[in-house]
Amino acid sequence: MSLVELIAQADERGLAASGLACLDRCVPLLGGDDEILRPLWASLADGGGDWGELLAQARGKLDGAGPEGAGPDEATLLAGRMLAAAPADRSAAEIRLWADACSVAALQIHRMLDPIARGASSVDAPREGRTEGMSPLVAAELRRQITVLELLAGHGAGGLRRALEVSTEGRRVLRAVVSRRTRQRR
Repeated sequence: MSLVELIAQADERGLAASGLACLDRCVPLLGGDDEILRPLWASLADGGGDWGELLAQARGKLDGAGPEGAGPDEATLLAGRMLAAAPADRSAAEIRLWADACSVAALQIHRMLDPIARGASSVDAPREGRTEGMSPLVAAELRRQITVLELLAGHGAGGLRRALEVSTEGRRVLRAVVSRRTRQRR
């Protein structure tokens, strides 16, 4: 099943986890640490009652300045927009739009940061299941997005722990890419 189809079929918790996982993997661009979004993950496990308050706290901690003094570039701006667009109210309609936008943004960010992916400009084809010619970094991000949605669809709240593990793995990969890019710019 394509990523677009999985997003269309996901319930509110799955959509919130999908959007949050995309944002979580891109936190290194915003200069955030590994624990910055952990309270939001916990709220999904608990039913999400304090989602809006926890989201406001995360926004306050992430300044969007980028890692260690690097000025904002297009990838950092996209990650900042993902955070800014997160709805304080987890209504199904709002969270679906946000999760879909986060999916696109995260794939674009990975495409921008992947030196092999310079030719491709759209992420629509991979999201619809046409994956030929994808770079390794973009392909890995697509797999992570699909895995998170499948885990939540198959296990409900019980899939959150594994979804967080998938996201953490992706964050480590992106942190390494950002670190390498920062070193090359010096």
